[in-house]
Amino acid sequence: MRILFENARLIDPETGTDAIGSLMVVDGLIAENTGKPDEVIDCGGKCLAPGIVDIGVKVSEPGERHKESFASAGRAAVAGGITTIVTRPDTSPAIDTPETLEFVERRASIDAAVNVLPMAALTKGRDGKEMTEIGFLMDAGAAAFTDCDRVVTNTKVFSRVLTYAHSLGALVIGHVQEPGLSAGGSVTSGKFATLRGLSGVSPMAERMGLDRDIALLEMTGAAYHVDQITTARALPALERAKANGLNITAGVGIHHLTLNEMDVADYRTFFKLKPPLRSEDDRLAVVEAVASGLIDIISSMHTPQDEESKRLPFEEAASGAVALETLLSAALRLVHAGHMDLPHLFRALALNPANRLGLTCGRLSVGAPADLVLFDPDVSWKLDRSKLLSKSKNTPFDEAILQGKVIATYVGGINKTESLANA
Repeated sequence: MRILFENARLIDPETGTDAIGSLMVVDGLIAENTGKPDEVIDCGGKCLAPGIVDIGVKVSEPGERHKESFASAGRAAVAGGITTIVTRPDTSPAIDTPETLEFVERRASIDAAVNVLPMAALTKGRDGKEMTEIGFLMDAGAAAFTDCDRVVTNTKVFSRVLTYAHSLGALVIGHVQEPGLSAGGSVTSGKFATLRGLSGVSPMAERMGLDRDIALLEMTGAAYHVDQITTARALPALERAKANGLNITAGVGIHHLTLNEMDVADYRTFFKLKPPLRSEDDRLAVVEAVASGLIDIISSMHTPQDEESKRLPFEEAASGAVALETLLSAALRLVHAGHMDLPHLFRALALNPANRLGLTCGRLSVGAPADLVLFDPDVSWKLDRSKLLSKSKNTPFDEAILQGKVIATYVGGINKTESLANA
């Protein structure tokens, strides 16, 4: 099957170009633009970019399927232009054995409309005490290893994990918050937290957690990705680590790029995140770090929570927000505000995460999978959380006006938007 996308505004993060052109897809792969196509799709001058690769998505299977299933997450991902989701192991039970991982892979292959790459836990039960069977889990298909927001506090255990992961070529993903300093906090400490009477977390907790992990990377040589850098104070340490040649990359969640601590003024628990929203100065510093390439990856950090866990006093409510459907629209705020152009944005959304995981997607080059998103960057729309395709509706963007919307998402050249609409 030969499909020609013509009259498209091609967003190419590899070459850094944004220009009108055409793209040929042959049997699910991007190909040379030669020969007669079987189907021609007129993109009408709208943007055609690599599909988003989203690292750190929470799908609540097994254990809490009422919050999010692979079927609902897949539909939400398609609506948001995401073609690959890299799922977290903070399920119930945790994904810490090859058997649990294989269950997740089977369920995802049947139910999800997009590519799913599961991560596995670093330690058994995510308890930070005993290392999982990293080699067996890699053989079973684990894309990376993480204990998610549970920091491995025992540095000897963590150093052994990093050493073993390095020997196997495994990627470790860490959450850099010093657990003692950040325990019990629900917002970033400072004048605003005091005025609102909420327990605060010092931004220094992130810097301290990052400093420890960098020291362990110097000792072990492991491949390491920081799930979220959200404060200005952590950026110099990250810059030094990269300059010193450590195998380290960093990400940031979309909410920390587009919201700040003032958004929790009305005690709305949909704005309660982990780590908490930061000051506007921190937000701007992190946006600049993405624009400069110091922070490599933008992700949704999609964390579904049901109504019962969110409709509580702010300090008691569960942390996290859904973001699969809003990731691209929210990220386009960075483009509309002049912080970066579209090719640079898709470097952080698609190319860099694909490269970090050793994937061939995330680009428009010949031979790459035809995982694509067609979107209008300028159309405005109002979000109604009740219409989200995720099972959980805990979005901080409810009733917000977003600019930019997905028209169609293609996985392996197949229009998943159309397929789901006709299902």
